[in-house]
Amino acid sequence: MPHLHLETFGPIHALPILHYRMEFAALVRAAFQSVQPDCIALELPPTLEEPVLRAIRRLPEVSVVMYESTVAPLPGRKRGEPQTVYLLMEPADPLCEGARLAVEHDLPVAFVDLDLDHYPCHEEPFPDSYAVQRLGLAPYYQAFCQGESSPPGQDDLRREQGMAWHLQQLSRKYQRILFICGMAHLKRVKERYLLPQSRPLERIRREGVRVMNLHPDSCRELLGESPFLTSLHELHRGELPPEPAPTASLRRSFGAFELLAGGKKEIPEQEALREALHRSARHVLDRSGIIDRQRVLFRLFQEAGRHYRQESGEPVHLWQRRAFFRYVRNLALVDGMLMPDLFSQLAAARGCLDDTFAHAYWRLATFSPWQREEAEIPTIRLHPEDLHSGRRVIRFRPRPLREGRKGLSTLPFLKRKGEKRPGEWLKGFDTPSLCSFPPEDLVIEQYGAFLKKRGNNQLSQEQSRTEPFTTSLLDGIDLRETLRNLHEGRIYVRENGRVKGGVGGVVVIFDEDHGGKKFPYLMTWLGEHAQESDMAFYSTLPADHVVGPGICRCDYGGLLLSSPPRRMRDIWRDPDYAFARNKGERLLLAALDYSREKHVVYVAAHPPRSIFRQIAARLERKIIHIPLGSLSPVKLKKIRVFHVLFGHDKREIAGEYVW
Repeated sequence: MPHLHLETFGPIHALPILHYRMEFAALVRAAFQSVQPDCIALELPPTLEEPVLRAIRRLPEVSVVMYESTVAPLPGRKRGEPQTVYLLMEPADPLCEGARLAVEHDLPVAFVDLDLDHYPCHEEPFPDSYAVQRLGLAPYYQAFCQGESSPPGQDDLRREQGMAWHLQQLSRKYQRILFICGMAHLKRVKERYLLPQSRPLERIRREGVRVMNLHPDSCRELLGESPFLTSLHELHRGELPPEPAPTASLRRSFGAFELLAGGKKEIPEQEALREALHRSARHVLDRSGIIDRQRVLFRLFQEAGRHYRQESGEPVHLWQRRAFFRYVRNLALVDGMLMPDLFSQLAAARGCLDDTFAHAYWRLATFSPWQREEAEIPTIRLHPEDLHSGRRVIRFRPRPLREGRKGLSTLPFLKRKGEKRPGEWLKGFDTPSLCSFPPEDLVIEQYGAFLKKRGNNQLSQEQSRTEPFTTSLLDGIDLRETLRNLHEGRIYVRENGRVKGGVGGVVVIFDEDHGGKKFPYLMTWLGEHAQESDMAFYSTLPADHVVGPGICRCDYGGLLLSSPPRRMRDIWRDPDYAFARNKGERLLLAALDYSREKHVVYVAAHPPRSIFRQIAARLERKIIHIPLGSLSPVKLKKIRVFHVLFGHDKREIAGEYVW
């Protein structure tokens, strides 16, 4: 294996490690296969051998070995005061991996460290363990040894002397010993091993050591690696489970065909998270067969996006994914790391998308499929303060909670009605008439008015001019141009262009739907009163998301607003627009055709083809293109979701099912 490096002295094959890091747990397995040892020595005290091995046999369930000691105090605690010490036994720790291999292969395992009280809590800076993935262990360890500057303490020297003496005793009995040791100690242990050592004074027995099962909620906060990464490491220790097919799990809405087939086919959350884990396991290895953190990060984001889409009905866009990975890279660089920790990932998920996505990301990243609340041994709940001197807090406000008002009794999602029996909601589809939900009509009309105003302002800026101040301030001082030409010592003023003609139509293209399969539902709606526009749109199928009796949820792929109302024919069957290449171009052609004003606003990721400029000129119209990325993504999410009601009578009850 190209990443492996062993320090060899006598029969000792020493592997330098960082504790609780997945890369080094993988290196332990590689070292075991390379050395084929007849004994494994660990940097753990012999007083904990029996409880540690009992916890090792419980893996992959995480255990806690706990005992009372007078260690160096944490902030706020007095020296000499008894304090509980907690040792986590988790699959991604290299020491646990070494002990586990010894147990699985029925090999002797030796605990060679000293059991000391008053040992200080070190927080030494180490390079990011992901560097081992790219550079290999040899240059990583060499760079660490060259950069180590702080002198070792007296307790460190005692421990290293004790480990050297124990290794000398083991070398008389075994021919190949695999020694797993923290790289902060290995160099001095090797030096002392080559010199005669006397038996150190050490504790030979410790009373009151207990093994406890760690509560699943505590696993989300305390493990050295995220539970998602730890679970992937555990899956790759054995035969991988079959890759599950994509499921419709975690959905809150259901299609009419599902209801007709016998009710909701919702998969429990635990099973859905387990499927996401199994689906990711085959896509996280690099060329050398080691789990790659970059691939894990990508799969975690992808699976969280899948659950986010199933929960909210909104996809994760390419620009959001690009912003997320750029943000976590920057956060990692600020922390002096190559890869971001879980806290940075959650902060980026909340900042680049929203709280709902961050909550889905957290649930998946902290899911441990093997951990149980009730086990054969007592269960304990721990908090970061029990192990460390501090903690970092991040809070999520998923959309149902955020949209509610103060007080649990007024939260709309708690009042939402559900089916009393499978197929009950199908009774609401007994009428062929369709209508919209009036509150959503008001929102889309207001946004259409905003886009018209935005288009007028953009056109006015395009026709404006800037000139040096002479006799008139015109429409005001142009600060940008004045600062740009500050060396001239002149003031520049701006004259805004006067736009002739208003905006008669608005086209918004969320998704061009090149394949024609994502948004197959085509509809033309007429305004019901003078303040409402005619609308044509393409969207998802209503039958795919039934949320109430005769109430369906849809997502716009694109829409057209045209006023005054009551004039638009069914544009999807109009032969005059047959030469349009896609649905978005058909909407634009209809907007140019039905507009009574000179200008048409076209909101899309890309401008229209040049031929549409010629068509608009022949019709004495002008297209104002507004890039989709220049608009608020939060607002676009809100207006993109709408509901189709089968019958005007559904408007009276729609508020109980729409939120």
